[in-house]
This record gives sequence, C-alpha cells and structure tokens, in this order.
Amino acid sequence: MAILGTLGVVFMIAAAHGTQGVAPQVTSNRVLNHAFDRAKITEVLTAQQAAWNSGDVNAFLVGYWESPELTFSGSGGVARGFAGVRERYQKNYPDRAAMGELAFSDLEFRFLGPDAALVLGHWHLKRETKGDVGGVFSLVWQRFRNGWKIVHDHTSAVDGM
Repeated sequence: MAILGTLGVVFMIAAAHGTQGVAPQVTSNRVLNHAFDRAKITEVLTAQQAAWNSGDVNAFLVGYWESPELTFSGSGGVARGFAGVRERYQKNYPDRAAMGELAFSDLEFRFLGPDAALVLGHWHLKRETKGDVGGVFSLVWQRFRNGWKIVHDHTSAVDGM
C-alpha cells in the first residue's frame, strides 16, 4: 500500500505541475522539483554579476568550487584547479577597464540529477576602451553542503555578441 500511496502522490504532483511545464523527476522515492535549485543557482549567478561589475574578481570566484579539480575551458585552453582559474581571470581581466560591465542572459537549466545541473547561457561585457565582447557558456554545477558551485566552466567568445 505504501508504494501505491507514493505513486498516487507522484501522479497528483505531476498532474498539478503538468500545465505549468514542470516535469518532476522521481528519485529514491521522492519528488524533486527543481524550481528551488534553479533559484539558488540564479542567486549565485546574480551575485557573480554584481561582484564582477564592482571590479571584485575574488568575490566573483566565490561561485566556483574551491578545489584542484575545478576546470575552465576556453579559447586559451584548459585551466585546472581553483588557483589556475583565478590566475586566468586575473591575467585576462587585470583592471576595471578590461572587466567592463557583465550581463548574463538566455539561461537554460538542465538538471542531471538531484545534485548536478548544466546551465547554458550568453554573456556580454560592455567595455568603454577595449570594445564590447560576448559569447556563450556552459556551466556544470554541483550541490555541496555550502550550496551550488560551478565545477566546470566552458566559455567561448562569439563575434557579434
């Protein structure tokens, strides 16, 4: 009877969310609604954008997993480890003029399980002296005890963005 009760709850939640375009996932006998996780990841991205726009690269990096296993892939190759990613950002964006004003847009979320997500999006830097630049990114996120963190970042510049 417990299984039928659990399935009944799952079907009721699925029916309630079906018209909203949210498809709950059933994992380990619990229903996962990723709206909360999406909001938490968006909070991290919003904080990163604010940190960047205030010229604080170290505060921007708080969104990344502080581990030697962190990876960043871009046009300059692969940066490994938190220290390597920080060094890459500091080298490529040495001052406020190089940093410009960051905006994220067109975010797409795909949850890969209860503790992992893929976020795709666009980025744009508005810069007075060096000219604007933008592109696309894919971020692999993992949920840790202290919240969602980026464990892999693949960012590419795209002409005309």
